[in-house]
Amino acid sequence: MLGAFAGLSAPLHAEEITGPVRVIDGDTIEVRGKRIRLYGIDAPESAQRCIIEGKSRPCGEIAADALKDLTMGTAVRCGKEDVDRYGRIVATCFDNHGFDINGNMVYTGWALAYRKYSTRYVATEDEARAAGRGLWKGAFVAPWDWRRGVRLSTAAPTGGPGDCRIKGNINREGERIYHLPGGRSYERTRIDEGKGERWFCSEAEARAAGWRGTRP
Repeated sequence: MLGAFAGLSAPLHAEEITGPVRVIDGDTIEVRGKRIRLYGIDAPESAQRCIIEGKSRPCGEIAADALKDLTMGTAVRCGKEDVDRYGRIVATCFDNHGFDINGNMVYTGWALAYRKYSTRYVATEDEARAAGRGLWKGAFVAPWDWRRGVRLSTAAPTGGPGDCRIKGNINREGERIYHLPGGRSYERTRIDEGKGERWFCSEAEARAAGWRGTRP
């Protein structure tokens, strides 16, 4: 995964922290005893679960493991951008080859662009969503909403069981569109899970997975 997204070539900051990494979670690390929140991204919380490829998964733990993969065996250089309300340094971090670790987390789909604070990685997120990488393989609640108490149904939306009757269709242009029961295209829409199409249990779940609705 490392190096797939080059991003910025080197941190240009007056204050830098360098050294080996201890991963705390999908968007937080510790370098030489200093807690660092990765700038411009937000990863699932440690206890958070998502639906990935039809199954409930501990996506917070998976995101942390992805960050461990990106930083394993490398010393990082983190350029300070700010300090958050918890006293953590907010920084953009690079490995010893100059690759942007923050951006790689978004590129691989295990973190989102944290639009509230930065638009730096929005285009990278759009690419990860279009490619169906990481979190975008299924359904999830954005980490900022999860922290506010929003939860995703843990029922796996495979085969349309029970109330999972919303059809997630991929059209000829590659657009991901969901169809509600009673909609004008609902009955003639067929779901081919081999193509990445799927069933959803709610509109919120479909939207969280990056699908858009159509008119009824």
